[in-house]
Amino acid sequence: MSVKFTKIILPLLALSFILAAVPVYSAGEPSFSDDTEAIILRGRVLTVENLEPEDEAGFFILEQLAEVEITSGAYRGQRHKLLNQLTGHPYFDLKLAPGMKLLLWGEVDQDGNLRNIYVQDYIRDQYLYLLAALFVLLIIAIGRKKGVITVVTLAVTVVIVFFVLLPLLLKGYAPIPTTVVAAALITVIALVALNGWHSKTLSAAAGTVGGVLVAGLLAYFAGNAANLTGFSSEEAQMLSFIEGSPIDVRGLLFAGIIIGALGAVMDVAMSIAAASHEIYQVNPAISIRHQIKSAMNVGRDVMGTMANTLILAYVGPTLPLLLLFLAYEMPFVQIINRDLVATEAVRAFAGSIGLIAAVPLTAVLSGFLRDFGQKKSDAQKLENQS
Repeated sequence: MSVKFTKIILPLLALSFILAAVPVYSAGEPSFSDDTEAIILRGRVLTVENLEPEDEAGFFILEQLAEVEITSGAYRGQRHKLLNQLTGHPYFDLKLAPGMKLLLWGEVDQDGNLRNIYVQDYIRDQYLYLLAALFVLLIIAIGRKKGVITVVTLAVTVVIVFFVLLPLLLKGYAPIPTTVVAAALITVIALVALNGWHSKTLSAAAGTVGGVLVAGLLAYFAGNAANLTGFSSEEAQMLSFIEGSPIDVRGLLFAGIIIGALGAVMDVAMSIAAASHEIYQVNPAISIRHQIKSAMNVGRDVMGTMANTLILAYVGPTLPLLLLFLAYEMPFVQIINRDLVATEAVRAFAGSIGLIAAVPLTAVLSGFLRDFGQKKSDAQKLENQS
């Protein structure tokens, strides 16, 4: 083991031992007695008094005695005092101040009395709801009818992911085929709702499904060849401890690549299909070969920016890790061979290759399917005239 590697591992081990000693309520549910029930409450900090810590082990740098008013549920209006202990770690510490809104654990006895409360986290959901509302309002204000349809299709996407895909994965269904089917369903619903059922919709949907399928299969074979474990994140490691849930954690890695690339691939496929459709509408006499060539030219322009988007989207969340490697001067050969780094590399490159594959696939399909729906429309016009 190199000296540089030792320099980075020893501080991380020391930090893990320190965090292991932090009380459980700082990161999750506190320990309650058997004759009580744990409930979630909302509260507001009224007063805070900073105290010198009494902890002899030295894990706490500050203790706060706070008076909190319950602002939700059956115990609304009640005031309680709680002790908040700070360790100096910015991720786990919740430093209280008057007026601050908190999410609390409540301990209720068998008689329904609220005995003790503990800090669980800051209240964040209200601000997220406001941000989501602004997002929806802007989509509708700018997109109008298409904006409303976009919001509806987005809601359908959320329903499919959270109420169809995730429950199936939790039951142990094969991640890759299940995710491909879900991605195809999301693609068809979104594109048909936004653009109707005709040539550009069909070619864009087929190009999207083909692109994400390429991304998933490539990630699968590359991941197996590189011996990726799928346990590069803490969440994936925790899944292995769920009792009675046969989850293929390694397969989830490849399924995540499919979902992660879906939006960008759909964007590229729809842009190419729409451009090809407009070319044909302007010049119906254009040959299929020239139409495909024109669509490919559009695809090359879109491909460059969207490939950058995917790469940067995967690099962004790993910036702290990359800075850590840089700060401790870890050799590149050790960095690139770590499971976490290799996983993100496969994720980024497989998704980008799937996006690139969607370009010629959509361009070719747009050319050969350019009359799809047109003949039906002409037949309907003749029928109406007769």
